[in-house]
Amino acid sequence: MNRILIAEDEQRIASFVERGLRSNGFVTTVVADGETAYQEGVSGGYDLLLLDLGLPRVDGFTVLRRLREARVTMPVVILTARDGVRDTVAGLEGGADDYIAKPFAFEELLARVRLRLRSDGSGTADANILQVGDLSLDLRTRRASVDGRTVDLTAREFLLAEVFCRHPDQVLSREQLLSQVWGFDFDPGSNVVDVYIRYLRRKLGPDRIQTIRGMGYRLRPG
Repeated sequence: MNRILIAEDEQRIASFVERGLRSNGFVTTVVADGETAYQEGVSGGYDLLLLDLGLPRVDGFTVLRRLREARVTMPVVILTARDGVRDTVAGLEGGADDYIAKPFAFEELLARVRLRLRSDGSGTADANILQVGDLSLDLRTRRASVDGRTVDLTAREFLLAEVFCRHPDQVLSREQLLSQVWGFDFDPGSNVVDVYIRYLRRKLGPDRIQTIRGMGYRLRPG
């Protein structure tokens, strides 16, 4: 099971990222300052670091430099609200493996995390195939199939289907789905969840995802 260290001092963002990663099978630890991030990073207990540049006590650039000087080779994905090419280049030249600017959708962050873990080879996913009844999702190829028939899903549709497949027969609220699939910065009053549920029903079958009135949606396990 992959272990992710999240170094982020903005509590709302840290909670959003932690919830999303845990729902996708990762073990997470959150720290809110650079010195603690460095101490945890050199412990050898993590497979990837999500590192905010604007950390208190010790900034993210310094944390990254010290980790690489200590020969810590785990992948580092930088999270930052800073704009401009200079910070991007500085982070990558300082030893970061990837870079994502705030605000971001969780879908993008999850894709980058999985990519860096695969590239690093330090861990493998618990399961590359999610199977719920005759619905199958291949997390490596991002392909879906129903009863052996390939179904074309967009990236967002696939992520929504993945969330359901990780929680079969569990009622998921619109707020939960919105947070995990569209990100912390998305308008909570949006009807985008309902729209994409309709898309999935057209492609996966009209009765596969049930509406639970006043509560949310549930993926039927069979």
